Amino acid sequence: MDILEVITTRRNIKKFKTDPIDPSLIKRWLQAAAMAPNHRMTQPWEVFTIGPETRVNLNHKTNFGNAPFVMVVLSKHGKTAVETEENALATACFIQNFNLAAWANGVGTFWSSISISDKNREILGVPDNYDVIGTLGVGIPEEIPEPKPRESIETKLKQLP
Repeated sequence: MDILEVITTRRNIKKFKTDPIDPSLIKRWLQAAAMAPNHRMTQPWEVFTIGPETRVNLNHKTNFGNAPFVMVVLSKHGKTAVETEENALATACFIQNFNLAAWANGVGTFWSSISISDKNREILGVPDNYDVIGTLGVGIPEEIPEPKPRESIETKLKQLP
């Protein structure tokens, strides 16, 4: 697939097959994700892989769609409020890069905010100086949803003088 096809066909997957994902592929996609833009090369992301015990303790309502692999992506706080926000935005770009790299290989992702609660931060051992940006289920899609309608980009464009 070319990049525009990867971007326009990617979906948030809610149900996965149980087939395992090759860990070397996941590392490859994470390395590609690390090419995300980040101000001052802070590289603020940290990735925790979620094992079976932690997964049970998180108690996600659909068990992450039975994805065979689950990870949480954190963003380290900066020295200032602005740097902290820049780091969070860069980490979201990191996640999007990962999602697109996986999708280009036929692997889907499910981005959840379950880990932002105080209880789940504690379960995960998230340090106080980190924000949780997302918890991702990763696997082969069992079903791929139809795209949801999007507004025309024309409604979002403004020409400044």
